[in-house]
Amino acid sequence: MKNYIGIDLGTTNSAICAYDGESLRLFKSPDQNDVTPSAIFIDKRNNKYVGKRAYDNAARNPQNAATLFKRLMGTSTPIRLPAVDVTMTPEECSAEILRVLFGYLPEETRNKPDTGTVITVPAAFNQMQKEATMAAAEMAGLGKVALMQEPVAAVMSVMRHRTGDGMFLVYDLGGGTLDIAIAESISGRVSLLSHSGIAMCGGRDFDRLLLDNVVKPWLLEHFDLPEDFSTDTRYTTLRYMATWAAEKAKIELSSSDEAVVTLDDSELRVRDASGNDIYLDIAVTRHRFDELITGKVDESVDAAREAMDKAGLSPHDIGRVVFVGGPTQYKPLRDKVAFELGIAASTDVNPMTAVAEGASVFAESIDWASQNRGRKSGRGALAAGGELDLAFNYQARTPDSKAKVIAKLGGKAADSTAFQIDSLDTGWSSGRIALKDGATVEIPLAKPGENLFKVFVFDAAGGPVRMSEDKITISRTAAQIDAIPASHSIGMEAREKIGGRLVLDYLVQEGDQLPISGKKTFKADESLRAGAAGSIKFKLWEGSIEDPVSDNRFIGMFEIKGSDFATGVIAKGAELQCEYEVLDSGNIVLEVTVPSIGGSFHSGRNFYSRQEGQIDYTKAAKLIGEESERVGSRLHEIAQQVDDSRLDLARERLERAATIEGGEHDPETAKQAMDDIQEAKKLLAKARKDHLKVIRRMELDKAVEFFDSRIRQFARPAESGSFDNLAKTAQRAIDNNSGDFESHLDEMRGRFFSILWRQDWFIIDRFKWLSEDTFLFPDTTEHEELCRVGRQALQASDIDKLRQVVGHLDSIRVGTSREDDMVAGSNILVG
Repeated sequence: MKNYIGIDLGTTNSAICAYDGESLRLFKSPDQNDVTPSAIFIDKRNNKYVGKRAYDNAARNPQNAATLFKRLMGTSTPIRLPAVDVTMTPEECSAEILRVLFGYLPEETRNKPDTGTVITVPAAFNQMQKEATMAAAEMAGLGKVALMQEPVAAVMSVMRHRTGDGMFLVYDLGGGTLDIAIAESISGRVSLLSHSGIAMCGGRDFDRLLLDNVVKPWLLEHFDLPEDFSTDTRYTTLRYMATWAAEKAKIELSSSDEAVVTLDDSELRVRDASGNDIYLDIAVTRHRFDELITGKVDESVDAAREAMDKAGLSPHDIGRVVFVGGPTQYKPLRDKVAFELGIAASTDVNPMTAVAEGASVFAESIDWASQNRGRKSGRGALAAGGELDLAFNYQARTPDSKAKVIAKLGGKAADSTAFQIDSLDTGWSSGRIALKDGATVEIPLAKPGENLFKVFVFDAAGGPVRMSEDKITISRTAAQIDAIPASHSIGMEAREKIGGRLVLDYLVQEGDQLPISGKKTFKADESLRAGAAGSIKFKLWEGSIEDPVSDNRFIGMFEIKGSDFATGVIAKGAELQCEYEVLDSGNIVLEVTVPSIGGSFHSGRNFYSRQEGQIDYTKAAKLIGEESERVGSRLHEIAQQVDDSRLDLARERLERAATIEGGEHDPETAKQAMDDIQEAKKLLAKARKDHLKVIRRMELDKAVEFFDSRIRQFARPAESGSFDNLAKTAQRAIDNNSGDFESHLDEMRGRFFSILWRQDWFIIDRFKWLSEDTFLFPDTTEHEELCRVGRQALQASDIDKLRQVVGHLDSIRVGTSREDDMVAGSNILVG
């Protein structure tokens, strides 16, 4: 019996299920719980605990524990356990959880070479987060693994319990993330029409709201504590224990109108500045809790409406909202979401285990022998061979209780020639059917999973005709996913032409059906010799912001280095043939062929997404500050020209992000701030699109003013004249609503940079900026070495050498862009 495994790797809890094609089994933890807390605890004797025991000990001894690390997947944020001097990566922490879950399975299942495992990830996860999840699975030794978006898994779980056709909305609110999916079911076949989500919205955020707005004020009122005690290391235990108590009260509110956030002083064992024993005894009503979470719930409702808008649907088109995830066990939340959306609520599935169950069902549909884990074919064929040119085509996979088999006859069979199909499971027989091309028989599928049949062919005299193949296997599936929409647009950064603007050449657009594959041709914008320093860069961005490209989310870089090939030169203008595939999970597989050197480069080796662009959120305060200030400046300029409510929403996001302080070390808060900045950028892009002419005029005026005040004095006469002519051309593009304006503006900014690049003072200032802002560089070792070489060049007044160093620093940084900057982008051209 084959085994298909599904794992819900959750922020707060994880679960594992197995499916054999017929029945599903949930594997419980050793303490017989359906879910296992995603927590790790290491005691002073170096004993490691994972799961409930780790979670229970984490609040008392937070410096021995790791929790909530899923939110930091795909970042370089370290997970520190200072009490035992242990530092782990988020992937290593996730690997521990996966290893323990996989250990629940029988040894026979774990060791079977054909066992395949699907791990779910939020639809909001970007490429780096997915890559990190795959790395965790590899560390855990899980064998054959594929990823699947959580909303797809939730839909598969719903389909197992289907009671009829129609459209439904899955509202999946977990401990850390929100996923929304809208699906349509027709006879067991389901299509995802759209999905949406919020990366930082879940039960953990509800806990923090309760802590910040109820528990902390009560503590400050009743005890002698500093205002910033929540970030004071002396009160770390208090903070974690208070969060633990708040979560318990939150869970109690699911079944009661009132709960108490309570901790006895003997449990807490913490004293305030006056030496008083601290305790907690705070009554919280459902009404107060509902007030606190209103903002987050409203955001989730907006995400659901966004998903409906994408699908072109209204509430009247959708039959029910299916709730998934632990926080949806809180009935007032379900009631409010259903009321606000105007759609009836449903509890068809177990909210705690639905995602793991659906993942295991989806695992059965994967062709585990394929390199990219594609789905099994829905069609089958049996070549009879022998004297007749005969084959039988059939539905190999269907959620229906019946399937069709069609005879395909190449020549002509003698009269009275017949065929018959018998079930090897139940003894059912079709009886003899006259053999002719197109003859069709409908066969019953008596059970879920594989149904086996044998085909017989008889000659005109009624004797058996020898066949090279005579067995048919048809799988009756729990459900069949026909369409999975891409949750993000993903594009390759390239220049439109030599010296032209940077644009995104999209591999997939949000809403495109997955999996998707294709080919694109680019050209090298600079030469690269075998063995030389440097590289050809293919930068990938997630998002749909057209201008500037850098306002999208950087998700990785495919890179061909000089050290990757032994001989030859990739000449400037050389053709770069890029084949790509975006899998069901949203993961990207790339292969670039360079005909001029006969070389082929695969993303398995050359995709550096997990080294480039990852952020350490314990050290991100300065990056967040710079980004917030830069985006805020743009917002202020636009707000002076146009009146748009989206600018107010963007301002709110930036104000929330700006509250992070230079000394902030809480990675969750930092990541939320960065997500707020990204959302503000999206809102600015939408406002720009709707007020394009006004904002273009503003951008042109700003560029001209910048040239006149800072650049013209260094420009040659011909350069000044050329710039003035270019400004007039850009003005005509505004007047004519031409799409060329952004190209002209980028060219103007490029002139800024080329003129400034000649100035020694500019190179020195730029080196100082790049050497100080270490947070822009994911590889700190490389950054330090380049800065050392740069300082030596500066000391020796070797400006040409310093210029080389600055150019190299620019090529490896990932961070803010500035007005005087031609951002160091991909050195490829659109083919």
